[in-house]
Amino acid sequence: MLLDGSEEATALTAEPGGYFSGVVEGARVGSRYRFLLDEDIALADPATRFQPEGTHGPSQVIDAGTFRWTHDEWVGIAPERRVLYEMHIGTFTSEGTWHAAQRELPALAQLGVTILEVMPVHDFAGRFGWGYDGVDLFAPTRLYGEPDDFRRFVDAAHGLGIGVILDVVYNHLGPDGCTLREYADAYFSEKYATDWGEAINFDDALAAPVREFFISNARYWIEEFRLDGLRVDAAQNVYDDSPVHILREITAVVRAAAP
Repeated sequence: MLLDGSEEATALTAEPGGYFSGVVEGARVGSRYRFLLDEDIALADPATRFQPEGTHGPSQVIDAGTFRWTHDEWVGIAPERRVLYEMHIGTFTSEGTWHAAQRELPALAQLGVTILEVMPVHDFAGRFGWGYDGVDLFAPTRLYGEPDDFRRFVDAAHGLGIGVILDVVYNHLGPDGCTLREYADAYFSEKYATDWGEAINFDDALAAPVREFFISNARYWIEEFRLDGLRVDAAQNVYDDSPVHILREITAVVRAAAP
């Protein structure tokens, strides 16, 4: 349903495997929308690219292709030159934004930092958090700026000879604002337990779409934000008894996606 004043809903067509798709006439960059379940439950897109009003608000259409990268020559940092600096965007500066953090990049380069490990930015409920209870895995939190602000930060870092990797959380989802169970119970597993909440279902009968969701998320950060890698949080709580462990598959996909 586009939130453009008309509040008209577009019916989606069922596809194999439990998916639905459709073309929404009138949708454009910046449009805000929700999905309607059972005609009366309005939820954020589970793969939303931006939540301008927070996790409980509407999703917003984002076009990553309009951003103009300026450092296409970037080839990454050789292993022997890797000096990591862990950064929480919300507390690194008094403003707590991508723009403010970008302003400090020259000082970090002068210090000798060659890779920034950015703590999780998946959008989460509330006004402050370390990022480990994110619920919108594709949406950089609105608290630090817009998605293009993140891209601009990465582009500027590359221009100064600094790589950027992102801390991602694939072992659980936060307790507030997560809508995945509304779409399908199969996202979560009762076979395992984590220290923070329900484990993700990577190996049961209905796990294939769940695996695709998380694999797509890992690829997304590399392709659309040109990140140099991912740091997987609490890998010991990413449970998978499949023939190919989900983390092995994610690793292969991420390496293939890197330019």
